[in-house]
Amino acid sequence: MGAQTWRVGFRCFFLLALFGAARSEGVQTCQEVRKLFQWRLAGAVQGLPDSPQAGPDLQVCISKKPTCCTRKMEERYQIAARQDLQQVLQTSSSTLKLLISRNAAAFQETLETLLRQAENYTSILFCNTYRNMALEAATSIQEFFTDVGLYLFGADVNPEEFVNRFFDSLFPLVYNHLIDPGVTDSSLEYSECVRMAWKDISPFGNIPKRVRGQMGRSLLPSRTFLQALNLGIEVINTTEHLHFSKECGRALLRMQYCPHCQGLTLSKPCMGYCLNVARGCLAHMAELNPHWYAYIRSLEELSNAMHGTYDVEHVLLNFHLLVNDAVLQAHVNGHKLLEQVNKICGRPVRAPTQSPRCSFDPSKEKHGMKISVRNGEETLANRRKDFINSLRLHRLFYGGLADQLCANDLAAADGLPCWDGEELAQSYTQRVVGNGIKAQSGNPEVKVKGSDPVINQIIDKLKHIIQLLQVRSPKPDRWELLAPGSGGGVAEQASGDCDDEDEDGCEGSGRGEAGRAAETPRWMPDDMNLSDVEHIRQTDGDSVLDTAGSRRGAGTEAAPLALLGVLMALPVLW
Repeated sequence: MGAQTWRVGFRCFFLLALFGAARSEGVQTCQEVRKLFQWRLAGAVQGLPDSPQAGPDLQVCISKKPTCCTRKMEERYQIAARQDLQQVLQTSSSTLKLLISRNAAAFQETLETLLRQAENYTSILFCNTYRNMALEAATSIQEFFTDVGLYLFGADVNPEEFVNRFFDSLFPLVYNHLIDPGVTDSSLEYSECVRMAWKDISPFGNIPKRVRGQMGRSLLPSRTFLQALNLGIEVINTTEHLHFSKECGRALLRMQYCPHCQGLTLSKPCMGYCLNVARGCLAHMAELNPHWYAYIRSLEELSNAMHGTYDVEHVLLNFHLLVNDAVLQAHVNGHKLLEQVNKICGRPVRAPTQSPRCSFDPSKEKHGMKISVRNGEETLANRRKDFINSLRLHRLFYGGLADQLCANDLAAADGLPCWDGEELAQSYTQRVVGNGIKAQSGNPEVKVKGSDPVINQIIDKLKHIIQLLQVRSPKPDRWELLAPGSGGGVAEQASGDCDDEDEDGCEGSGRGEAGRAAETPRWMPDDMNLSDVEHIRQTDGDSVLDTAGSRRGAGTEAAPLALLGVLMALPVLW
């Protein structure tokens, strides 16, 4: 039975018990108490007294007056009191739990959508611009984005390895179709030699390093963000089902059901009394408060820092542009690469072949590989911002939980007669203690001993995730690409070449030669569909912005190749 249903039914029985409560000072019958007890405990119970009687065997609800309770009723009431508190806790945390769980699911679903869209972008690049190698590249593209997804969602895979593996498989295709097109070698040994040669001759320049840097800056924060949300759900689930001490159970019984034994079925505890009992029972839970506050603050800091190349959405949806740049760089340096491969691997035995071409099924293009325009208001960054704004309202949840329970559900309103633990009174006269374990030393209602191992375990987990959130929050000067469990090993630094923020320096020494080599038409592949290309430029003053988000001077040596990349691939994609 849910807390809401219980409260509605309970209020109905309050009305039924009104007459008995009105003459509670000299209660002559236990009829209302019997009805309420049987309803609350779902069924008739044998041995309920019809009229008040002495209760010498009671252990908690002790009274000098005749009582409507027996020892068995007291035991059942104590169980009910603990269940009531758990129900109220679940109701109080339901909004927070729903907020985190729904957003965790929504973020994961959005990331899955982004992965599919980024994979489609890359597949379309090959099918539109490099058709001869498209079918052979399909497996590598699929494996790359599968690995990205596995890493984002917590699998033990190494980002540096799957980035290297993608370019490792890309170079033989580029070599066979663009650098030495139209011929292949049947020797597996020669094919393997070509595949391994790319690491020595760097056909893609510093673009693989740039991809490793962008993946490191964006994937790890998003992975950590999802892990943190899942931990938040775990914390709430654990505290909802926390085991309460025997001392707490007795205090809850005295506060909630001992009044019934005197026929006071409508009474509610005084606010101060309720606070002492609730703060005593939830003292260990209140110890979570500073860590929960730091957890939400760290989530907010990480979310705020995830923008630009630190934003996984930006990186994934622009991955195909870097792939195109890599292919172009290898293509325009084809003569040099051909000589280097021949020197390393020897000359192949030439056997003309016809590679299968990628063909578009119009229906597939509409439904499976269509590039959609994303609404600027529905970006992942905006969704994170909305979520964090809502989550911030719950930063002090565990610190104020006891007060919230008494104010919303348990305690009597100000000015009304209330139960003070012994009788009806106008107010509670005992000292009211604060929240937390230390404050309970003077609690007159609940004795709190030691610490709770379950709460300690949750605190340790929160401390760990807070540290991860803070360490993995993007820094403007440096980012490390970490393998899962590496504990801080540096695989690649974003401060190296070809970061988006490096502007002109990103192009380095390779772009000048590449730009001049682009003037040589003999290396232009026959299947690039240049007739379909439109000229797109975005100008901002004296500079030209490429679609990958980098700003370059309009007159630099990098301009010819950057413009060539735009001309050859991008317009057909948009």
